[in-house]
Amino acid sequence: MYSERAKSIMPVRKLVVTGMLAGVSILLGSTPLGFIPIGPAKATIMHLPVIIGAIMEGPLVAIGIGLIFGVFSMIQAIMAPTVISFVFLNPLVAVLPRMLIGLTAYYTYKMTKSAAASATIGTLTNTIGVLGMIYMLYGAQFAAALGQDQGKAAALILGIATTNGIPEVIVAVIVVTAVTAALKRIRKA
Repeated sequence: MYSERAKSIMPVRKLVVTGMLAGVSILLGSTPLGFIPIGPAKATIMHLPVIIGAIMEGPLVAIGIGLIFGVFSMIQAIMAPTVISFVFLNPLVAVLPRMLIGLTAYYTYKMTKSAAASATIGTLTNTIGVLGMIYMLYGAQFAAALGQDQGKAAALILGIATTNGIPEVIVAVIVVTAVTAALKRIRKA
């Protein structure tokens, strides 16, 4: 009897955690909290629920939450456009890297058992994935949209990666470590 009940509780818990993190992602994506303007670019904290989902519930949950993040990136590009929003209309830029956060964060955590390492790798997956796709698909157009020399697109994108990426990693390590520790304590109770 107990094992049957335990089997039925696990999917419910996973569903609740997924719903909670999806709700947080939707809230962040629907408000200025999720996409923080820094000039024409936007820093983000929307990768945090993806990483937390990867650590707490695995890669499939995290990929789903990453999909929400990516879709909201596209919605932001339409609803609150900047001069560089055109790049976020492409799902290869806006969605794919956000879904990959869940995979890299999960496998990093599985190998290291470190929420800080998972947060770092997940955040870098977002930053490098998005900016790498921008460079590969739109490098010169992106630089031109920012009024920069098209021949220096790589340096421009590397500068954005540094400016946005380092603070995003620091915030991710602090928040993900604290939240996952709290969730694990609750889970044991």
